[in-house]
Amino acid sequence: MDDIGIYSGPPGSMKEEEQDPLRRSQCPAINPPPSCASFLLPSAAPSFFFSSIMGFGDLKSASGLKVLNDFLSDRSYIEGFVPSQADVAVFEVLSAPPPSDLCHALRWYNHIRSYQSQKNSLPGVKKPLGQYGPLGVADTTSGSTPAASKDDDDDDDIDLFGSDEEEDAEAAKLKEQRLAEYAAKKAKKPALIAKSSLLLDVKPWDDETDMAKLEECVRSIEMDGLVWGQSKLVPVGYGIKKLQISCVVEDDKVGTDILEEKITAFEDYVQSMDVAAFNKI
Repeated sequence: MDDIGIYSGPPGSMKEEEQDPLRRSQCPAINPPPSCASFLLPSAAPSFFFSSIMGFGDLKSASGLKVLNDFLSDRSYIEGFVPSQADVAVFEVLSAPPPSDLCHALRWYNHIRSYQSQKNSLPGVKKPLGQYGPLGVADTTSGSTPAASKDDDDDDDIDLFGSDEEEDAEAAKLKEQRLAEYAAKKAKKPALIAKSSLLLDVKPWDDETDMAKLEECVRSIEMDGLVWGQSKLVPVGYGIKKLQISCVVEDDKVGTDILEEKITAFEDYVQSMDVAAFNKI
């Protein structure tokens, strides 16, 4: 601190109190109290003490990528301990991944690229490149300073993340494609046909009725959605037997009232018809 000057007047102009150290220490005008004292710096302070130059040089050149790689050798992110807008600002300047020999920069690049769908929600405020990076290296990347009249989203000509509008359009297109595929698949799938299993009791007039002929008449009934099944003769009493016959019908095409009408039409053999059992299939 030899170059700190307390008195710069001409020799011999100091008062007696100023020349006497003991009296000078008792003079508040010469030695102001600590609350009034000013902080003094060496008159020739090093220039780097006030330096605020930051940057990576030209990030579009090999030398700038080397600075970025060295900067990230002991850091995970450009600023702080989580991905932020600082990482987005630097990432958007790079037109391609760093070469494999710059392992720290490549690791950082791949990690930040995984946040492309979340870039707008990352914390922080995007600043010019000259406010990131190591001290003493000026930013010389062309086109890195955003225009004052444009929004932050228009800072760079190339957006490696892609815009939200493009993502929304792609999502809508994918949704429409899947809906079309689902509709086509549903159209090809056969509709479920409701069917029922019936057990019919067909009663003759008396014990002299030809039951074989009666069954032949019943089975002669043909309809779309009607399939005849097994049959047997069941005793009723007094030597009279009834025809018990099963069938499967499609509910939308064949009803029990239609069957009864067609079977009882053979009035020479059939006295009546009843539904003994009705089950949905």
